[in-house]
Amino acid sequence: MPLSASEPYDLAVIGAGSAGLAGAVTAGELGLSVVLLDTSTHTGGQFYRTPAPALGAVRPEALHHDWSAYADLRRRLAQSDVRHLPGHHVWSVTKDDEAADVWSVHAVTGADGGGERPVRVRCRAVLLATGAYERQLPFPGWTLPGVVGAGGAQAMLKSGLVLPGRRVVVAGSGPLLLAVASSLAAAGARVPAVVEASGYLRYARHPRALVSNPHKAAEALVHGAALLWHRVRVRLRSAVTEVHGTDRVEAVTVMRLDRDWRPVQGTGRRIDCDALAVGHGLVPQVELATALGCATRPLPDGTRALALDGVQETSVRSLWAAGETGGVGGAQLARVEGELAAVAAAARLLGCSAHAGRVRELQRRRGRMRAFAEVMTAAHAPGPGWARRLPDDTDVCRCEEVTAGRIREAVEDLGARDARTVKLLTRAGMGWCQGRMCGPAVACLMARDQAVEPLAERRPFAVPVPLSALAALDDPVVPVVNEPGGDADAPGGQSETTSEPDAAPDADG
Repeated sequence: MPLSASEPYDLAVIGAGSAGLAGAVTAGELGLSVVLLDTSTHTGGQFYRTPAPALGAVRPEALHHDWSAYADLRRRLAQSDVRHLPGHHVWSVTKDDEAADVWSVHAVTGADGGGERPVRVRCRAVLLATGAYERQLPFPGWTLPGVVGAGGAQAMLKSGLVLPGRRVVVAGSGPLLLAVASSLAAAGARVPAVVEASGYLRYARHPRALVSNPHKAAEALVHGAALLWHRVRVRLRSAVTEVHGTDRVEAVTVMRLDRDWRPVQGTGRRIDCDALAVGHGLVPQVELATALGCATRPLPDGTRALALDGVQETSVRSLWAAGETGGVGGAQLARVEGELAAVAAAARLLGCSAHAGRVRELQRRRGRMRAFAEVMTAAHAPGPGWARRLPDDTDVCRCEEVTAGRIREAVEDLGARDARTVKLLTRAGMGWCQGRMCGPAVACLMARDQAVEPLAERRPFAVPVPLSALAALDDPVVPVVNEPGGDADAPGGQSETTSEPDAAPDADG
């Protein structure tokens, strides 16, 4: 940690998932003073969610694969001098001093970032490991109780040991569906079908990516075997086109899709269920970086990821990124990228280049896994037909209750040509989620018959933040953290904050 409260940390890592943990512990082992901030009170991110101790789970690792890698990172974190600040919602990163290359990481603490005081952390470099969030494409009935995100269903099981229903249809697109379905079935749910809008033939067109990533094939075999054991039927090139029910989900209609994801008439089939877990892949969470002007690159599925160089640095100097922010690729790739970013940051900050061999090996592994990630993204990219089949009265923006018809009117009749204009005309994306739920759908509706142009909005705040946090920006905020040696994952490890007018800003983050 810094020698004094007035000295900045060497590195602030934002996000304690696979990429953030790997980056933080590697940087600490290389001699950097590191602070690790995360929204959750526990490490592991979305992938390694664990039940609360009060639930008394005997073997939480049974809900995960590759648990040993996470256990190793937790052990290294506990043995390191990395300062872990759980329960910290980072809403902005700013440059304090261009000449001195000092950053400030701004966060708020408490449940959803609204219950406690603001925190400011100073550092010489930043590693963004903010992960991704689930993409939802609307359809009639998707707002009924009992419809949950596919990742949300898995989170309910991993962290709460609860199921979204007794009879759960899993639908959407992407390899996450297989993992979700096998987990739900193993936990006791009846899964009548996995409904995949895409197919898997596109993978066969890239044999080199498949051969060089045998662990991905092994994962698919494990999930496939689990689905066979539990007699779960997988319906390819199909989609849930309607949800039925009054107070909650009672059934869904599944239809075959053509190559453009348009329903094939006469193929509808009703499946009884009391819950629907649906998701269409993940969207890289890049708001903190784009607010700083970091360059992005379009992905084949209509989303955007950060453009990174050979050692994970963004287009902004001293700002690195790892994991899903550079494109969705899984926990193993995230760990490799987090380690690579940490090694590069240490070389820059310590003024040495003694790890050239390690960098080359990490780059080789990253290139192999990133190639597979690009194939996966393209294989499950939404087809343009889903937007054309969406009825006008279907809610797209749930927060502001904006329908598909109003968005089409803004584009076709009122001349909207970008997401900002659609927002101003319809209020789509102005709600609590700030477009995270409806943004991809709005982009597809805007595109009509053309290629989807990924949204490229720059927001000054990455997450909703209370006005009190903005009002306190001029006051030095000194985080007072627990003593080293405590349980970094325990709620008691969260920092308290005090505002002292005469104190120098601390370097926590």
